[in-house]
Amino acid sequence: MTEIEIGRGKRGRRAYSLDDVAVVPSRRTRDPQEVSVAWQIDAYRFELPVLAAPMDSVMSPATAIAMGRAGGLGVLDLEGLWTRYEDPEPLLAEIASLDPASATRRMQEVYAADVQPDLIVERLRQVREAGVTVAGALTPQRTQQLWKSVVDAGVDLFVIRGTTVSAEHVSGRAEPLNLKRFIYELDVPVIVGGCATYTAALHLMRTGAAGVLVGFGGGAAHTTRTTLGIHAPMATALADVAAARRDYMDESGGRYVHVIADGGMGKSGDLGKAIACGADAVMLGAALARAVEAPGRGWHWGPEAHHQELPRGERVHVGTLGPLSEILEGPGRSADGTTNLVGALRRAMATCGYSDLKEFQRVEVVVAPYQPV
Repeated sequence: MTEIEIGRGKRGRRAYSLDDVAVVPSRRTRDPQEVSVAWQIDAYRFELPVLAAPMDSVMSPATAIAMGRAGGLGVLDLEGLWTRYEDPEPLLAEIASLDPASATRRMQEVYAADVQPDLIVERLRQVREAGVTVAGALTPQRTQQLWKSVVDAGVDLFVIRGTTVSAEHVSGRAEPLNLKRFIYELDVPVIVGGCATYTAALHLMRTGAAGVLVGFGGGAAHTTRTTLGIHAPMATALADVAAARRDYMDESGGRYVHVIADGGMGKSGDLGKAIACGADAVMLGAALARAVEAPGRGWHWGPEAHHQELPRGERVHVGTLGPLSEILEGPGRSADGTTNLVGALRRAMATCGYSDLKEFQRVEVVVAPYQPV
């Protein structure tokens, strides 16, 4: 692996974002209508390889249901406003109207309320009764405390999501979550992340996770690179984690762990490039926060934006483009890659001659940094 000399005492690998790479067509093309973008994890099959990020600006019980009916998977943030307040709508409206100078402080106040286990059960019940796949997310810090409420509520897929999640968290103040034991004792598939390196991903795969989330500080609402100096460009991270998946399959005798790109994919072209670099599916935040139905009302923020001690994100204005159905499957209303995301993925696969997602992971990719005009 080629390294670049930063100075006499430090060398580093060159890493690439999705903007730095491009997919190359092959000798064959296909009809886009004959391309399958279906994705299956464990016993659950989805017609769209899209998960909605567990963020209050993106997911409510109603939008999780709409996402499921559209063919994707909506993941509820079980530490968000919907599990802290009986009726969070006035607070969501207030957050959307906050002055930028006071937004972070006020959001910290709003999110200081305790998570109520009874509300976790109620929100997941709403989704389950709609007949769609039920998924909820907790941070590693809250999983030990709240997991039983989540499982008892009938969740189908359990997501453990943080800025970065490791299989070997060290703490002298409290017993850390033992992911391997936790996943082994749980009766539902677990998706865990984020991670961004070969070694971290391999360790998470060895815990028994059904899927790993790849990404760290690259989303629209993150300021992790500014506040912590940490960033992992998505194209390189996905390729590294895909290599870990391949090696883990050999090590485990054929067990396949799904790789899910999480963050930094605001345009339709990013979906195709993420899958070309090794992803099985993508988790979208800002792209879906632009939907008319999104609870953020044209604004987008993640849990890092209201951290009580060190905010590492911000509330950003993404605007409102149209219904969730148009953002996912069109028809597109502009040529900027913000609508008909899945239609664009289908066309990219067809243009390159591939009929399904697994095949498309083998497409040729070149380094071609994009220079916007």
